[in-house]
Amino acid sequence: MRIIGPDELIFGVDNIEACRAFLSDYGLSESAPDCFEALDRTAVILRDRNDPALPPPLPTATRLRETIWGVEDQATLDAIAAELSKDREVTVDADGRLHTVDDGGFRIGFQVTRRIVLDLPPERINSPGAAPGRAPNEIGANEDAPARPRTLSHIVFFVPDMDRMANFYIDRLGFVVTDKFTNTGPFLRPQANDDHHVLFMIQTPEYMQGLEHLAFHMQGPTELMLAGSRMVKKGYESFWGPGRHKFGSNWFWYFNSPLGTHVEYDADMDKHDGDWTLREVPMSKEAAQMFLFENVAKWAPGGPPPGKG
Repeated sequence: MRIIGPDELIFGVDNIEACRAFLSDYGLSESAPDCFEALDRTAVILRDRNDPALPPPLPTATRLRETIWGVEDQATLDAIAAELSKDREVTVDADGRLHTVDDGGFRIGFQVTRRIVLDLPPERINSPGAAPGRAPNEIGANEDAPARPRTLSHIVFFVPDMDRMANFYIDRLGFVVTDKFTNTGPFLRPQANDDHHVLFMIQTPEYMQGLEHLAFHMQGPTELMLAGSRMVKKGYESFWGPGRHKFGSNWFWYFNSPLGTHVEYDADMDKHDGDWTLREVPMSKEAAQMFLFENVAKWAPGGPPPGKG
């Protein structure tokens, strides 16, 4: 299955104006009413939670209504429809998108990707003992840089049955496990994406089921720090970070949001191919219940958020 990654996250929210302000300040562009895009057109879409056109909500507080996955081509869409129609209803809307539900109860859709191919410069650094990354007199710190999110990176779900949820994406949709925390969850990537993960899940009680956080890739750590600092100056509450994860190696900075989930900036995630051998870190159920805040992070100033470590 040539699935690329999440194309769109559709929310039903209580306060659309607050969510609009947050996503704009975060750095996404409103390309259509309540459609907020990264540079490659991956997007967060806002709807009023009472909009009758929305899929029904989960019986929890989560405000995510549907995850739309982008695929390479129509042949992949047809293959997904044939596979999932074996044991569940799959509908096709007027735009040719598939809609169904996964084994964890989350509403999911599939479309030929809305992503455009980016051709943008990487972050350049000067490292002692290596050729200079920047030309002489080229300044690396530019506080006026745009610092725009480039692409929707990954999503993390709280799930009551981690094995069942993970097996659906692995067995039915061809996702690959890169790394895994025992008793907690696997890091998954689809076949058409070499990022360390686009999906992670954390075993939690049923009442917590929902979206734990979403993340967008930035150019590099410098833009991540610049964008995060701007969010703090605008009065948004930093939830965790800045820091760097162990699995995936990605830099991170999480913020609380009016979408009812954490929203992360990330940068410099590891890439993997078929030669990679997954790592598994044993974790006790007690440690897993701490939501990985001590174990996922390589470092974060001040440690995990209060009550999480």
